[in-house]
Amino acid sequence: MAEQPVPAADPRGNPVEEQGPPTKAQLRFYRAVTAVIVGFCRLFWRMEVHGLDKVPDGPFVLSAVHRSNVDSLLVAAVTRRRMRFMGKHTMWKYDLPGRFFDAMGGIPVHRGSADREAMRSAVTALGYGEPVVMFPEGQRRTGPVVEDLFEGPAFVAGRTGVPIVPVGIGGSEAAMPPGAKWIKPVKVVLVIGDPIPAPVGEDGKRPSRRQVRETTELLRTRIQALFDDAQRRVGRLDR
Repeated sequence: MAEQPVPAADPRGNPVEEQGPPTKAQLRFYRAVTAVIVGFCRLFWRMEVHGLDKVPDGPFVLSAVHRSNVDSLLVAAVTRRRMRFMGKHTMWKYDLPGRFFDAMGGIPVHRGSADREAMRSAVTALGYGEPVVMFPEGQRRTGPVVEDLFEGPAFVAGRTGVPIVPVGIGGSEAAMPPGAKWIKPVKVVLVIGDPIPAPVGEDGKRPSRRQVRETTELLRTRIQALFDDAQRRVGRLDR
């Protein structure tokens, strides 16, 4: 019998993955909220998005560089479809924000560990046809170099067969640096790269750990190149 996904639980003890496919009300809510967010980003940060033609029609794992708390807002411009954002579980600590993140389709993750329940929830969401957003650096980093990544995107892609879409974000660290309380009106650019095929094991079986690691390293190099491109477009490439 196939292994059934185990619902992820947030810090309030509520299971996240009970509702199944998104309802019409959930889709309307998501689209209304993201329309406001994307509109603000385009006006305040003069946001540009390059490579929209590379976004697949089906489900995918979006993997972006992570330099600022505003990155989650910015990547909402990649597609009008509902995307399932994976975020640190403490964002669900309080009831009202937790309900909002639930309504937006968020998936809580315990950072710094292999959160298997969160991975199962991501696999389930992709099975419903919804893209999933992961920041594979695991947390906000600083500086121009993309270092080692967590293997979550490659692992989930290998389980589902969906591609990984790498994204570079330029200017977001200047827009809201770590520790800053306020955002700054600097230019921000997103550059979307060619999708990376999911790792496939021999005879169609699950990919090996080696294949997952190789895909993760390929993802790192792609994100680095896209990050450099995005930083260059905003005049901030310093490496």
